[in-house]
Amino acid sequence: MTSALFPTYARADLAFERGEGAWLFAANGDRYLDFGGGVAVNSLGHAHPRLVATLRAAIEKPWHVSNLFQIPQAERLARRLVDATFADRVFFSNSGAEAVECAIKTARKFHAANDAPERFRLITFEGAFHGRTLATLAAGGNQKYIDGFGLKVDGFDQAPFGDLDAVEALIGPNTAGVLLEPIQGEGGVRAFPHGFLRAVRELCDRHGLLLVLDEVQTGVGRTGSFLAIEQSGVSPDIAALAKGLGGGFPIGACLATEEAAKGMTLGAHGSTFGGNPLATSVGAAVLDVVLAPGFLERVARLGSVLRQSLAQIEDQHPSIIESIRGEGLMFGIKTRVANTEFAAAALKEKLLTIPAGDNVVRLLPPLIIDEQEIAEAARRLGDACARLRANGAAQ
Repeated sequence: MTSALFPTYARADLAFERGEGAWLFAANGDRYLDFGGGVAVNSLGHAHPRLVATLRAAIEKPWHVSNLFQIPQAERLARRLVDATFADRVFFSNSGAEAVECAIKTARKFHAANDAPERFRLITFEGAFHGRTLATLAAGGNQKYIDGFGLKVDGFDQAPFGDLDAVEALIGPNTAGVLLEPIQGEGGVRAFPHGFLRAVRELCDRHGLLLVLDEVQTGVGRTGSFLAIEQSGVSPDIAALAKGLGGGFPIGACLATEEAAKGMTLGAHGSTFGGNPLATSVGAAVLDVVLAPGFLERVARLGSVLRQSLAQIEDQHPSIIESIRGEGLMFGIKTRVANTEFAAAALKEKLLTIPAGDNVVRLLPPLIIDEQEIAEAARRLGDACARLRANGAAQ
């Protein structure tokens, strides 16, 4: 039977009926090691006991009351995010794209509140991906995603990746700030050097601009710190979170300092579902785990273990793997074969991975992964490389 869904995804002919930790189980009983994590969403793996218990308790209470009333669960989660980060204020949404959209609006409103509404443009970077709304598509600048949707939303000026001179040259009287992912996810797990991020922060300070971060994929512990930007010693003005914040339950958040959020006054923004009791209860449960003593340090340590394992595979299969990049438990394998071909070979070894730009395959395992599972993933990646070589895929 023909699917009733929009044909907008190239779906694998594979469905899962249950999951446990880092593992997914197909209907026929086949067991897959999940190093895709639902594209960095399943931060605590599948069926995490704390999330399951929290959701079971939450569904016995009101699921939705709207933001016309107090939502204690949202208040508590917002306070915890403020306590864990640079931020003073939080707005909850349902997705990463919505969180970035809110971040863009917050940056523009800041300048409008300072009697400079003409300052609405954000400098972005080639290779960025900020979401699928019309504004976030324009911010990302990838023409293949923009084509066919009419005029591109105005307000974004793109610089080459990591080119500080180009950023400075783009600053003008209409510039509101700089928007970037500390590590580009869809763009191929490309990390901005820490020195570059510090230099961008200095440029923003010098020109009265806001530094706006898209930490939708990198945030909530993915890189071994709660926000990836922390590792550069930089504090932003605004940041967008989602993906791992809900551990699989849809939720996004826009975080901002008190000053940066000054324009987001009564009626300036809204969301019907954003910050609902179910989502914010689960988000708080995720933070119970991620912010527990030693958890982030463990992620960083296991990231080093994974990096070493990947380096060994790179050494063993130089005709298949060009380079390894990433931080914490967010890695990219730049391949010498088509990344889709590499991901397909890994799938035959029952290892789930995620293709990205720049001919990269992403590894985004749950943050609760252990060393044995990392070793098993490395074995399967090695077997995938051997399979590709045997099939004559190596250059």
